[in-house]
Amino acid sequence: MKLISWNLNGIRAVHKKGLYEKIETMNPDIICFQETKAQDDQVAEVLNGLEGYHFYSNSAVKKGYSGTAIVSKAKPLNVTSDIGMEEHDQEGRVITAEFDEFYITSIYTPNSKNDLSRLADRQKFDASFLIYLKELEKKKPVIVCGDFNVAHKEIDLARPKPNYNKSAGFMQEEIDGMDNFTNAGLVDTFRHLHPTKTEAYSWWSYRGGARDRNVGWRIDYFLVSKSILKQVETASILSNMHGSDHCPVEIDIKF
Repeated sequence: MKLISWNLNGIRAVHKKGLYEKIETMNPDIICFQETKAQDDQVAEVLNGLEGYHFYSNSAVKKGYSGTAIVSKAKPLNVTSDIGMEEHDQEGRVITAEFDEFYITSIYTPNSKNDLSRLADRQKFDASFLIYLKELEKKKPVIVCGDFNVAHKEIDLARPKPNYNKSAGFMQEEIDGMDNFTNAGLVDTFRHLHPTKTEAYSWWSYRGGARDRNVGWRIDYFLVSKSILKQVETASILSNMHGSDHCPVEIDIKF
C-alpha cells in the first residue's frame, strides 16, 4: 500500500493548481490531508469529481481554518473524527479510518504561534492525542500521519541553533512531546529508514525563497506502531510536488 500525507494549506487553493492531477501522479491507496481550510461541504465540492476514491473530512467550527481529511481507494470499516476531548475537538484536527489490519489517523497538531501563546495548549493536545492513539493501539496497529508542527531533532531543520527554544516548532516542550510519542512505541518511519539523511524537509517558509534554497523543516511525519514497523518498505519526502508550503510525505507498507 502506498500511503501519503499532505498539508495542503487550503484544499480549494490546491484544487485550482491541479489537485486531481497531482493525486493521479502520486497514485496513493490512501492520502491524508491536513489544513483543508474548508467546511465538510466545501471539501466534498472539491473531491466529488475524484474518481476511484472514498473521502471523509473533519472541519473546524471556525470557517476556513484547520481541518483534516482521509481519501482512500478502499472503503474503510469505520471513520471517526476528533479525540473525545471537547477542548480539542473544535478545530477538526483529527480524523481516523479503520481498516481490517490497522487504523490510520490524519493529524494537524496546533501551532504554538510565533509569540508562543499557544504552546501550553499544544502541550495539552499532544498529551491527549497520545492517550487517544494508545487506546486505538489496544485494538489494532496504528499509522498516524500529518503535520506535527515540530522538528524532532537538529537534523530535521536547516537552522537548528538560531531556532532552538526561540521558535515555534523547535521549542523543548514540543520536542518533548514528540519524544513522548516515540518513547510510547510509535516509530518515525522516515528517520528509522534514513537515520543520517540531512537536508530532508517537508515545509518551507514562503519568505525569502526558502524552498528554492532548501531552508526548511521536517515537520510532517508517518509514525507507526512497532508491531508493523518491519512491514514499512520505504519512507519518502516528495519535495518535487508543489502546490502548498508543505510537500507530501509517503510510506509504502506491506499488508
